[in-house]
Amino acid sequence: MKSVLMIDGSPLFMEYIKEKLTAEQLTVETASGKRDAYTKMISGLPDLILINVENEISDYSEFFENKFNDPNCRKISIIMTGPKVDHAKTAQLLQYGVVKYFARPIKFDLFFEAVSKILNQQISIDPTPCTCEVHSKGSCIFIELSKGLNREKIHLLKYKISDILDAAEIEDPKIVIMFSNIRPSYIDGINLELLFDTVLSDRRIKAIDTYALTTNQFIKDLITGHPEYNSINQTGNLIDISTAIADTGRDQLEYAIMDNILTASEVDFNSSVDTRFSSDLPSSSLDGSTMSVAIVDDDHVIRKQLNNAFTEISAKVTLFATGQHFLNSLEKNNFDIVILDIVMPGLTGFDVLNQLKNMGYTTPIIIYSQSTQREIVIQSLSLGAKSYLVKPQKPEVIVQKALSILNRK
Repeated sequence: MKSVLMIDGSPLFMEYIKEKLTAEQLTVETASGKRDAYTKMISGLPDLILINVENEISDYSEFFENKFNDPNCRKISIIMTGPKVDHAKTAQLLQYGVVKYFARPIKFDLFFEAVSKILNQQISIDPTPCTCEVHSKGSCIFIELSKGLNREKIHLLKYKISDILDAAEIEDPKIVIMFSNIRPSYIDGINLELLFDTVLSDRRIKAIDTYALTTNQFIKDLITGHPEYNSINQTGNLIDISTAIADTGRDQLEYAIMDNILTASEVDFNSSVDTRFSSDLPSSSLDGSTMSVAIVDDDHVIRKQLNNAFTEISAKVTLFATGQHFLNSLEKNNFDIVILDIVMPGLTGFDVLNQLKNMGYTTPIIIYSQSTQREIVIQSLSLGAKSYLVKPQKPEVIVQKALSILNRK
């Protein structure tokens, strides 16, 4: 049986990795501190060493030197995770057997792929298509799930939520779980139970302060009929959640929405894990030169401005003056992102969003509209829009928002 030595890292981080590797019939040993790590390395001679760097790589200089000078340990491969560092620093680690360095936040599909290659042992990853985004605003944490329920990403939620609560020192949080384009059946019940168990596993989170935004009857029935979940608030209306949070004197949800907290952007603290996997990115959206953008707006000036801005990054841009024209084009076009106005003649932006939702359309949509009314913003996001930007903005702002949503640097 192959063995892995894990050095440092938070208890929850090490627990997650150990649980995953143990399930794959690997022996996992943990060590806290360089001295303990060296002792366990020379006594156990593991097949792989995982090191989680909290601060500086240089903190492990003595450990690396000792490993290098021991002929029995010199060839043991190391995978490191830690803060972002320049390539020159990681290149210097090759002589000590460091074959991979993953900067936080870690994409675990790539992480486990590297572990598999080194150990020459396949580590299974749930392939279920699933978008899982986690954001916070004040004492509110928003979890958005769409497409499906992926067990890997559900497990990672525990760590992601803990990261946010610890970083913001939140002791009494509000949790909003948003189910978008998910139509589970009875066979998904176990994954839904895993989801709710994961969210409620942190002592700081109470079921009565948790909100499930869904119109799916199966999800509603599961919550109502489960003794541990039936205190979770459930609604199909985002405004109901907004009112409930506002009534408690907490940060109001509508303010959070106006700040676009549901956008897939980088968090503002040193988060350790990423609930997005590298495989989530469509191959056609790896850079601006292959990004396909639909701009749906009846204002020809707006269309021209956005066309010029996206063309500057070599994106492929298709312009639509009406919502119907855009919908008619979907049989022949696959877009990576859609910029959509709300107030248009004929089909409004709401009409378009409703039809796209009924179609199960999963391409991210940015609403770009003059309206600042709370109800319009909330309705847009309830219908599946990923972000709401108020006109006018510099065209570059729209481009950056699109790039952020597609999770590119």
